[in-house]
Amino acid sequence: MSNRKQFEIRRAAVAVEFAVVAPVLLALVMGMVELNRFLNAQNLLESAAREGARFASMDRDGMLAANQSSSQKLAEDVKNYLASNGIPRANVTVGVKDAANPSLDFDIDDPANDLRLFEVQVEVDYSSISFNPVSAENDFPVVGKVTFRNGRATISD
Repeated sequence: MSNRKQFEIRRAAVAVEFAVVAPVLLALVMGMVELNRFLNAQNLLESAAREGARFASMDRDGMLAANQSSSQKLAEDVKNYLASNGIPRANVTVGVKDAANPSLDFDIDDPANDLRLFEVQVEVDYSSISFNPVSAENDFPVVGKVTFRNGRATISD
């Protein structure tokens, strides 16, 4: 066999090997990109929950719009934070829950709740953050939570 013939056979073998390995490599890369997107969104949700909880611990005098509760302002701030990071605000659910009983809503403004723990829960469906289409039966919520104490820090003169 001539050297040219051997070279052509090697090239053909490399092409076949690449055809076998390329789809696996591409699937791995796409999986890593999707996992990165999921972990980034999880981090954003937890950061948004923390920022919302920090708002609840601040002196809120003059920060609320007319007829707006602190819980509503907290939810709006969280949604704005996520929207600025590319997560559609319409798909975000924000809840302010009692830490002792997460099925109950927590009123931040209620003086009876001063110094009690509350939980900010931020949730978005995976299909809202995924780069790839997700069927309804395979969709699941991505959740970020933080527990905080309901106490207001005031600025002293």
